[in-house]
Amino acid sequence: MKRMAIVGNHALSFGAMLSRVQVIAAYPITPQTQVVELLSEMCADGTLKAEFIKVESEHSAMAATMGASASGVRAFTATSSQGLALMHEVLHWVTGARLPVVMGNINRAFGPPWSIWSEQTDSLSQRDTGWMQIYAQDNQEVLDSVILAYKVSEQVLLPTMVVLDAFFLSHTSEPVEIPDQEMVDEFLPPYKNEYILNPDEPHAFGGLTNPDWYMELRYKIHKAHEEALDLIEKEGKEFEKHFGRYYGLVDPYKVDDAETILVAVSTAASTARYAVDILREQGKKVGLLRIRVFRPFPYQKIKDILSNAKRVIVLDRNLSPGSGGIIASEVRGALTNVKNHPPVFSYIMGLGGRDITTKQIIELFHEVEGKDEGQDIIWKGVKL
Repeated sequence: MKRMAIVGNHALSFGAMLSRVQVIAAYPITPQTQVVELLSEMCADGTLKAEFIKVESEHSAMAATMGASASGVRAFTATSSQGLALMHEVLHWVTGARLPVVMGNINRAFGPPWSIWSEQTDSLSQRDTGWMQIYAQDNQEVLDSVILAYKVSEQVLLPTMVVLDAFFLSHTSEPVEIPDQEMVDEFLPPYKNEYILNPDEPHAFGGLTNPDWYMELRYKIHKAHEEALDLIEKEGKEFEKHFGRYYGLVDPYKVDDAETILVAVSTAASTARYAVDILREQGKKVGLLRIRVFRPFPYQKIKDILSNAKRVIVLDRNLSPGSGGIIASEVRGALTNVKNHPPVFSYIMGLGGRDITTKQIIELFHEVEGKDEGQDIIWKGVKL
């Protein structure tokens, strides 16, 4: 095992390499391009024995990745924002075909106006495609999550998106432990699928399904997501035995006696951790719940942690126009059937890559202190 200072994009690349991916389909888009650039170098110099396919669009990249996975090999790609949107049609196909593709997505705000900076609306807008979604808070978690994604995906036959914030992680160097290949091989065995494209044993794939059976196939996809909830935690513990780091569905911090709990994902959760520490030193009973896995959504974990709080703040670096914060709506849904559930305060912050600071998060806690009635949407930092 060695320790290197690498950017989040290269953490994705190393994660794919250590997972022994066999096919990479690539199309460049800022701020993702570094991911596939490094993978192309690894393929060229023999570090990674994989087929590197250069395609003409992100739609083609996902189609090629889907075809590779259908043939029985471990496949990987990466994208951002507009590129992810162009893949949308094929994302549904990958799920419906039950293919365990893993993709890195670097969160970038949608245009117009053009933006290359961070916002999570791109990945969250794909939440109904059936892909599992992991949101990393640091570069170590990025690398580790790729390996874990393959381990879980290949058991439940669902694709996974490993998501990281543009620039806050993608282009920022952090110390990352790079596991030895032998250790990863021991944790992640070669991919085997019973049903693959094989001329010697032909099957029909992606054919027409009439109303008598379509609903049952969607039911099986949903049940696979439910199965993944327990499996993610199980494999997270197994990962800890091998590598000393645990990753579950959620990451609670000082929540046991907290009266106010803030819910966040990705790097904003790291900033919120500092805010919680500062307020704790002042005697405030506050805590943090980082949601690591957004799909499948960990309803029970969230209910168990938040139901005893007096109030809940949700910080969303995303927007569903006409509705509000996407994560806030999911958290409210989780709490709906909880008797006397805490009020939820939904904050929209940091769109288009704007900074979310420790000071701002401390202000959120102060703003809701003593309140017992939630608020559907609160814009923080708008200059108008």
